[in-house]
Amino acid sequence: MEENLVQLTKTGASSVIKIAIFGPESTGKTTLATQLADYYKTVWVPEFARDYLQEKLDSGRGICDIDDMLPIAYGQTKLENEGVLKANRYLFCDTNLLVTKVFSELYYNFCDSLLDKAARSHQYDLFFLTDIDVPWEDDGLRDSPDGREDVFGAFKQSLIDNKKPFITISGDKETRLKIAVDIIEDLTEALQMGLSSADFVQIYEHGIPIENIKRQLEIFNEGIPKTVLVNPATHNHGILKLSETDFEQKAVFFDENKSKLQLLKFVPASGAATRMFKFLSTFLNDFDLRNETINAYINRKKDTELPLFIVGMDKFPFFIEIDKKLHEIYPDFDTFKRDYKNYYFIKTLLASEYFDFANKPKGILPFHKYPNKISAPIEEHLYECAFYATSNDKSSLHLTVSENHQEQFESIINQVKENVEIKSNSKIAVSYSYQKKETDTIAVDLNNSPFRDENDKLVFRPGGHGALIENLNAIDADLVFVKNIDNVIQNNIHQISFYKKALAGILMELQSQIFEYMNALDTEEMTIEGIGEITLFLKNQLNIEVNADFSKFKLKNQISKLKELLDRPIRICGMVKNEGEPGGGPFWVMGADGRRTLQIVETSQVDLNNAEQLKILSNATHFNPVDLVCGLRNYQGQRFDLKKFIDLDSGFIVYKNHGGKDLKAYELPGLWNGAMANWLTVFVEVPLFTFNPVKTVNDLLKPAHQPL
Repeated sequence: MEENLVQLTKTGASSVIKIAIFGPESTGKTTLATQLADYYKTVWVPEFARDYLQEKLDSGRGICDIDDMLPIAYGQTKLENEGVLKANRYLFCDTNLLVTKVFSELYYNFCDSLLDKAARSHQYDLFFLTDIDVPWEDDGLRDSPDGREDVFGAFKQSLIDNKKPFITISGDKETRLKIAVDIIEDLTEALQMGLSSADFVQIYEHGIPIENIKRQLEIFNEGIPKTVLVNPATHNHGILKLSETDFEQKAVFFDENKSKLQLLKFVPASGAATRMFKFLSTFLNDFDLRNETINAYINRKKDTELPLFIVGMDKFPFFIEIDKKLHEIYPDFDTFKRDYKNYYFIKTLLASEYFDFANKPKGILPFHKYPNKISAPIEEHLYECAFYATSNDKSSLHLTVSENHQEQFESIINQVKENVEIKSNSKIAVSYSYQKKETDTIAVDLNNSPFRDENDKLVFRPGGHGALIENLNAIDADLVFVKNIDNVIQNNIHQISFYKKALAGILMELQSQIFEYMNALDTEEMTIEGIGEITLFLKNQLNIEVNADFSKFKLKNQISKLKELLDRPIRICGMVKNEGEPGGGPFWVMGADGRRTLQIVETSQVDLNNAEQLKILSNATHFNPVDLVCGLRNYQGQRFDLKKFIDLDSGFIVYKNHGGKDLKAYELPGLWNGAMANWLTVFVEVPLFTFNPVKTVNDLLKPAHQPL
């Protein structure tokens, strides 16, 4: 018996990658196996049972029965072992022991223990589960087409139960071959990287391209090169400073020409408000209500945020609602000592069974208190959208949200949209998208090996806001306003809109000139004088200098270079004077090609151990409020592929924790940092009042978020 088991499970020592084609009768297994063997110039293992049962039928010994299961298994294994010796890199098996096991259980409700054990232990690098989306064909040996769904389900469940790595293959035979080849190429890459077949299937099902995983693992091992700062961008040296008259002219130009354009406002809104209430969550975790006073806690923790919150508590737009709930929960609430009142207010604010503010999306929280209503950021964005992103009485608002939060956004928008439309005399189309799972990134441990959870599964993490370049890339609009969800105010919406329109006007004027130059470069009439005019435009208007030896290029090469420099998406970025807010700023940086470009740089991208770099960073005069206007089409009206303009070397490595274990995560180049690094970029100073983010809940106490 032991000798039989060895015979069944023997596969031979080999580097051959074995692919099992697995599935019910008449699902294209043989077709796919022969196609793949032909494509890879290798051999395939035919189905032993077919010839075996045909010979039995022809000899008059009857049809298949339970006693045939082990002979079929022996014969199939022998063919497979012989195939491994002949294979060229890959071996494709038309069937396998697990198929025999499943048929034995389906038809006879029994499986020999030897066959069962061998089928479970028999290993393949991957199973292709062939779908039942092809016609059933009668060949005289097959059972019947009835119940195909149930049989397919049994086959699929056997793979799951036996923890076999599998991918379902569907479509016609040409489609199946293409899909299978792509998978095999990626599987080969994954195995060479030291990943297992199970890892590969997990990556495939997550939708992450294997080349992304390979690159991310290389980044963890090699590190991310720090951005090399040359100078801060300052007035008249990278930052455009306009007079009020100039701003008015740009805003008027926008209003006069916007009817020709499709406008959209793009708001990243997927984040939860966890950081906004972090100091309150810390307080609830660390404060001992029965053994210390809140004042003692404040002194012990040197907490400057908590006293500000408590003093201003009644000025928050959510105060009345929470106070009402507290009186419902505690009928004698008014008799509580002050510390108890403050503690239970904070606890109710964050408790999952009550308001749970820290776990809700920031965009739906109460931000502003009006005489007859409380407004969330999303409502303020609706009003802004109507004010400056309207063309021909139509405007569009696009929100990137978490899928499980969309209904909460829709609930608020459905309540207020009609009123906003009436007041603005426009129709607002609201659309949503989610951060794509395929932009998630793999996590590693502190030794840069793939991090695994308690079930030995790989761990993937969201790729950060840089992943939203994919969402922006899918937008069908000429001109897109970008603004963060928390950067809205209660007052001065007309002035806010004025500066947004002015930024759009700057973009439209520059874009008009760029398109004119691009069309001229397409003709055969371009002169040396015309080349000179364009190079001056690049330098003076777009802060781009051509190579020092540019004048030595042949005319056709000069034209080609200018087209390369001009034919890019464009962004106009509002910049405010730096008053100590955390975040990125505008700098001249040195690229890998030796060219200086304007970039928005985060502190984490700079080598803080380099005294010279630290000095440049500290001399920054302006701050990035994420106030962007973007042009997404080229001079021929075609949408740019924004993924072609990303600086892939400008991501971030961050340290996180999963299940109590430390890990390293990779965040993609930021949406307005590396993801837009190779765009045409113009920085414009805008007034400080246009920037009023709510990073912590205490920011709601600032004048911009309080009633007049």
